[in-house]
Amino acid sequence: MSTITALGIILLLMMVAVGGKKGVQSFLSLLFNFGFLYFAIILMAYHLPPLPITLIVGIIILSLTIFLSGTDDNASQSAFISSLFVLILLIILIIPIENWVQVQGFGIEDSDDLEGMSLLIGIKFIKIAISTAILSTLGAIAEASMAIASGLNEIAEQHPAIKPRQLFIDGISVGKQIIGTTLNTLFFGLFGGSLSLFIWFAGLHYSFGNIINDKVFGAEFIIIMFSLIGVIITIPITSAVISRRFAKRKSKSQSKG
Repeated sequence: MSTITALGIILLLMMVAVGGKKGVQSFLSLLFNFGFLYFAIILMAYHLPPLPITLIVGIIILSLTIFLSGTDDNASQSAFISSLFVLILLIILIIPIENWVQVQGFGIEDSDDLEGMSLLIGIKFIKIAISTAILSTLGAIAEASMAIASGLNEIAEQHPAIKPRQLFIDGISVGKQIIGTTLNTLFFGLFGGSLSLFIWFAGLHYSFGNIINDKVFGAEFIIIMFSLIGVIITIPITSAVISRRFAKRKSKSQSKG
């Protein structure tokens, strides 16, 4: 048994012990998401357009993550709709910025590993960079939208007489509380994943300017910024979607009554 298999089994057992049926569903969503990501890589390797593939796979991953992890259908639907809006806005933001910063491809730190290998893969590296940035933001978007949707749905159930505007304000309040934790999560994810790169910088006595302008560090840092921007955008959009859906349900119930 390999180490990855053993850790996967331990993860499954812990998720079942803590989350029960929802834990199994979350584990399945993780497996399915990995499968779709791998399938997307295969399609890109066969020179299919990366951006349409990324958009389709991104929507599938969002739906699996949200609907298999959610506990309430209404909250899951609201979170999914909000995530789609945020995904579209991020794509509009990511494409011009990635073309502007030009951090695609490999840096000088990869030169030893790539020596003797051909970089003529038949796909523009800028397209791969755009796809990577989009896919890297999906987890943060889904997490933020589900957190806000679940919280507001609980508020709406406990206080059915609440006004939609107040529900929107409550959503912004909930969002403010998750921004700090999300920022720390993304920051430590960047630091942990790039620790060897930082040791490289320290060993070669890179200046602060050299670190900021390094292609590898710049690509990772920009992805983290995209994810944080996505979370911030998710807060008002999810709050607006839920308050609007709540207002429609409230008006329907009043008209029937």
